[in-house]
Amino acid sequence: MTAVRTKVSLPELKYKFTDLEPFISADLNTLHYTKHHQTYVNGINQALEQHATAQAAGDLIKCVELQQNIKFHGGGYENHCLYWESLAPQAVGGGKLPDESSGLYKAVISQYGSFDNLIKLANKALAGIQGSGWVFICKNLNNGALEIISVYNHERPSAHLRPLLALDAWEHAYYLQYKNVKVEFFSAIWNIINWAEAAKKFDA
Repeated sequence: MTAVRTKVSLPELKYKFTDLEPFISADLNTLHYTKHHQTYVNGINQALEQHATAQAAGDLIKCVELQQNIKFHGGGYENHCLYWESLAPQAVGGGKLPDESSGLYKAVISQYGSFDNLIKLANKALAGIQGSGWVFICKNLNNGALEIISVYNHERPSAHLRPLLALDAWEHAYYLQYKNVKVEFFSAIWNIINWAEAAKKFDA
């Protein structure tokens, strides 16, 4: 019996795109979600279907050739899912720092001295990406420390790093609203960062 693979789809969001304004416009997020994220949904589904067909046919060469597509579109899909989870309207706590009793709050203060210092380092990492990529704030599962990780394209953090926040440095994430002044986007996004969700991931 051949297993039926469940296709991925766009995640259901807990907010409306108008709720993230003025920091990210509804037009920008609608384009980002319905066009760009959807592209990675379509891409990973197609690549996995082709891989399953090649595998069933015993076509090892084709399976190997498809790995890059799977990695690219799969990373694009997963990174964007985390990106939407990393945002929250200010009306429901977006931009509000986590509770001082939380593990995340204590880790940030212990390692960086303040959230402002962490944000400055994350923004420096974002500005330093040449071309397209992501910055993740992660928890190192080996020692519990926080790490700021930069990746190109749609790479993913290493297995021992748990992503808490994903920050999109691809041009499509900001250009419609911020044009080529991406540092303004990187500065604005912290006003709607979902620190409460990041704190939950830290403790998971």
